[in-house]
Amino acid sequence: MEQGNYSVGLDIGTTKIVAIIGRENEYGKIEVLGMGKSKSLGVHRGVVNNITQTISSIQQAVEQAELNSGLKIGSVVVGIAGQHIRSLQHSDYITRPNSEEVINNDDLDRLCNQVYKLVMLPGEEIIHVLPQEYKVDGQSEIKEPKGMYGGRLEANFHVVVGQVSSIKNIGRCIKSAGLDLGNITLEPLASAEAVLSQEEKEAGVALIDIGGGTTDLAIFKDGIIRHTSVIPFGGNVITEDIKEGCSIIEKQAELLKIKFGSAWPGENKDNEIVSIPGLRGREPKEITLKNLSKIIHARVVEIIEQVYVEIKNYGHEDQKKKLIAGIVLTGGGSQLKHLKQLVEYITGMDTRIGYPNEHLAGDSDEEIASPLYATAVGLLMNALESKTMGKVVDQQEEVQKEEKVLVEQEHVGAEATLTSHKERKSIFDKWSEKLKDFLDNAE
Repeated sequence: MEQGNYSVGLDIGTTKIVAIIGRENEYGKIEVLGMGKSKSLGVHRGVVNNITQTISSIQQAVEQAELNSGLKIGSVVVGIAGQHIRSLQHSDYITRPNSEEVINNDDLDRLCNQVYKLVMLPGEEIIHVLPQEYKVDGQSEIKEPKGMYGGRLEANFHVVVGQVSSIKNIGRCIKSAGLDLGNITLEPLASAEAVLSQEEKEAGVALIDIGGGTTDLAIFKDGIIRHTSVIPFGGNVITEDIKEGCSIIEKQAELLKIKFGSAWPGENKDNEIVSIPGLRGREPKEITLKNLSKIIHARVVEIIEQVYVEIKNYGHEDQKKKLIAGIVLTGGGSQLKHLKQLVEYITGMDTRIGYPNEHLAGDSDEEIASPLYATAVGLLMNALESKTMGKVVDQQEEVQKEEKVLVEQEHVGAEATLTSHKERKSIFDKWSEKLKDFLDNAE
């Protein structure tokens, strides 16, 4: 199968690296052709801190995915997260030279590009500029201003900012692993793509993606992204606490958390005990499940409260900004027993666990439909989407060439003007082009 038919999403997480190869079937669903995963070494709290280890982990995952699918991986779409990510609201405007002409893509581009010129803190770079609503000549709450008349075009933007060095490090790892960087996407946006329905985004929803090193938050309302945040705690700190609290090794702590862990201490009886083999002939340790869930509960409450502070910062308590669809939990950490009940108890909001199976073809492997792979599936969807957009542009350019030939053949006079319908390049594409140039020059 030629490269044109499939795309690849690569999720570089703190605990695991996942590569998923897939394509769109005739029903518009995603058919997963192969998946590879490896233990992530060299990533701490979503940020690469050991390039060599990260490269070998990426290569391992990619090789496994290639073996499973029998396909060759060229270009990948990667997610970015980490505690250095922050977001801000910004509004900007442009004055159009001729208000008698309708607003077109060029005007929207000009307005977006202006936001990219914002002065950031040293070492920071704008990753995404996401327009929320537009205003034309003072008329507000316009979702799509294209085709309207007006002299002053303004918009509110949701701007996502990250550290230049972290972004470059990810690019360097991808390049050194022998891959091309197709695109970089904010991980909470990718997860949202995979597990949220359009109705939820309209009604207002907070997506909480609990990973190993970070907890990502994305808030949607009226179908538009309103707030994003990355909290530098995840499932790993719970494992650390179990390790310290029970004086056992990390591997055992992780197993305890997955097999017997619960976020609600009242669930376990006092006499429920699990025995852990001692090291090198030492006595086995006995741990009560009640104590285990107390340790987990304390840390989970801390994570959820931090997320809830972010939801309040967005303005959830304001009647107009109320998140009617409540909370969707995803990521590996969302599989903790009784977490849904605890989140509902702390926040008072409806909660469900988000599985990325809505967009997957019916015969997909059950394992991939786990919340664990929400980000990877979202990145694959992003890769397929940008590919389709690319195809649309190519088709339009073909049509324009044909039109031009026809015009020349008919010898129409000099008045014949050809309007080019060049599709607007997505902001992601422009940004990843800039990053590619930078990495090429850095060689």
